[in-house]
Parts: sequence; structure tokens; C-alpha cells
Amino acid sequence: MQPIVLGIETSCDETAIGIVRGRTLLANVIASSVDEHARFGGVVPEIASRAHLEAMLPAIERAVAESQISLRDIDAVAVTAGPGLVGALLVGVASASGLAQGLGRPLYGVNHLAAHISVDYLTHDQPTRPTIALLVSGGHSSLLQVNDITGSITKLGATMDDAAGEAFDKIARILQLGFPGGPAIDRDAQSGSASAIDFPRGLTTTNDWATRPYDFSFSGLKTAVARYLESAPKYVRADVAASFQEAVVDVLLLKSLAACKATGIDSLVIAGGVAANSRLRAVATERCAKAGIELRIPKPDLCTDNGAMVAALGSLMLSAGKPATRGAFDADSSLPVEQVSL
Repeated sequence: MQPIVLGIETSCDETAIGIVRGRTLLANVIASSVDEHARFGGVVPEIASRAHLEAMLPAIERAVAESQISLRDIDAVAVTAGPGLVGALLVGVASASGLAQGLGRPLYGVNHLAAHISVDYLTHDQPTRPTIALLVSGGHSSLLQVNDITGSITKLGATMDDAAGEAFDKIARILQLGFPGGPAIDRDAQSGSASAIDFPRGLTTTNDWATRPYDFSFSGLKTAVARYLESAPKYVRADVAASFQEAVVDVLLLKSLAACKATGIDSLVIAGGVAANSRLRAVATERCAKAGIELRIPKPDLCTDNGAMVAALGSLMLSAGKPATRGAFDADSSLPVEQVSL
């Protein structure tokens, strides 16, 4: 009998509960507080924490109802222990700890970043083999070598300043497209030209490839967009959005395919909120096919923060015989990606 695992995700502004049975997704409930943050142009940690407290119990009840199971049917509980906003994480950890203790079930405190990659477990029939993973979201842009998602992840590179999703949010704010910026720029870019403006590709000089080939930087691109807008008051917003988006996508994939080539790994997983971007998905499909790289990207609704990914990683940990997290534990807002679980 395949184990049933309930996952809780509260690293940012989504209160998310997922329930899986083995590789089958039974429920994926998300209560987002994004509308409460929109007027501030970004996530306010205190607002997020309070929203999690209010949404937690209704979200769990709804997930259990959608799964058509009872809480007693759950074999294990998994929760995001980090990285993320510490106050938000603590709400999830406390809720999961109480639930697991009350049910007498094992609890897995897992890494948010590894969970994003683990959602691939729910969307493909074949298990994830050793792969390069491009993790792109509002808070993270990382290139990882994943030999075993339950315990062997090596960080090849990461952002040196803004994450890709953060850059989308900031440029969307400058273009007055609202928050969150990723979906807004994606929509606006549909009617623009990706080649209208030649924005810079960060960390792609000869010296950069020699010294930090897998790191990212988007602050220079953000500045270039701002200066362009100042110098061209009659700019076409859709062209700016499309050209900016193209610069981000180009760099992300240049570095990802370079990592595949250098390691000899012919598999690429793209995960995180930015993986829902239509241009990234289209260009990745084209370039990976040309390079002979197997590409795996979750469905768009499983790219953003969700409980299903946490439940999936918990299920993998349980099936692999990995030890559960013992005793009381704190959330770790800076938990390194190499540490898959506590």
C-alpha cells in the first residue's frame, strides 16, 4: 500500500496543503494572501504570518475533504522548515508538529527548494534520475546537480543579487503592471517584440564564464531597463516587457545547458514560480530538444509554492527509509539547499 503524506507549505504568502498517495496527487489546496500584499508592491512578512494563522485549519480541512480520506489515514506529515520568511515558516512548523504529534505519525521537516524539484515526482511516470535543476522563483535562482533528491544535492551556482522572480516584480513595478510581476510581464510581453531592445545578459562575459559560470545577476539588467525608460519616454511597454523577459530567459537557459554539458547530465528540471513563465517554457523546450537534453517542467499550477511539492518530498523520504525529524525543531530561514531535511 502506497503511503499517504500530508504536506504543509508556508514559506511566503501561500498557505498550502497537499496530500499525496505515492505518486498520486489527492489534494492541492492553496490559500494566498497576495491581494493583501499587492498595495505594498511586495510581500509584508507580518501580514503573511497572520494570514497563515487564519487560513491553516480551513485549508487542512478542505484538503482532507477533497482527498476523501480522514486524518487517521495519513501515514506521515511533511512541512517546509526553510528557507523562507521565518515568521511564516514557524506557523507551518508549529501546525505540522501539532498535527503529527496528535496523530502519532512521523514528521519530516524538509527543504523548500528541494520540494520544488520533488514535484516532478507527481508529474512524470518515470522517476527523476540524476539531473541538473534550474530553480527560479521570487526568492531564489539556483543551478543544482541533483543525484538523489532525498539526500544528494550539490549547488553549482546561485544569484548574486536579485532572484529572477524578484527582478520580474521590480520591473513590473517600474512599468506599472502591478504585483506579482511575473504573470503581468508574461501577459504584456505577448504583444511585444523580444528583439526590440538589446538588454544586457548578466555574468556572461568571457571572464564570468571562467570564474563563475553558473551564477546569476539581474541587478544590472534591472538598471538597464530603468535607464532605457528614462531615455525613451515614448517607449512601447510591451516591447520593454518582452525584451526584458527574453534577457532573463536567455541567461537562465545558457547557464543551465552549460551545466548539463559540463557534467555530462542529459536531463534538466526547471522548477519554481518562474517556471510557469510561457516564454521560459517555450525556449527551454526548443533549446533542450536541439541539445538532446530531456526537459521536465511541472504543470504551471505546481510551479508556484504549493503543499503538493512538500508532500511529494515527504513521500519520497518515507519510501526511501530516511529518518523522520526528531523532537521539537525551529524553522531555518536560511536552510541551505544541500540540506534536504532536518
